[in-house]
Amino acid sequence: MTTSKETMTFLLDQLSGVSNLTTKRMFGEYCIYISGIPIGFVSDDQLHLKMTNAGRRMAPDAEEGFPYPDAKPHLLITADFWDDRDWLAELIRGCSH
Repeated sequence: MTTSKETMTFLLDQLSGVSNLTTKRMFGEYCIYISGIPIGFVSDDQLHLKMTNAGRRMAPDAEEGFPYPDAKPHLLITADFWDDRDWLAELIRGCSH
């Protein structure tokens, strides 16, 4: 399964206020970067963010997910949290440290 363009369009709109955020399409999925540093993935229309202390504090109930086989655990941020633009942007910034 691959991530839809609609999912990426929505997420990028929600994250438009995050400085230096870029994405790169890889094998039908996307890697998310801040200032050139990978901080997460969008795979199978799901957002997986690098596991950081700040990210864990902001999303204490987030499940662990794996964006691809043999990946380290990531925070799985389900789509029901994507509507809160400010929280999502702050979480993304927190996962970049």
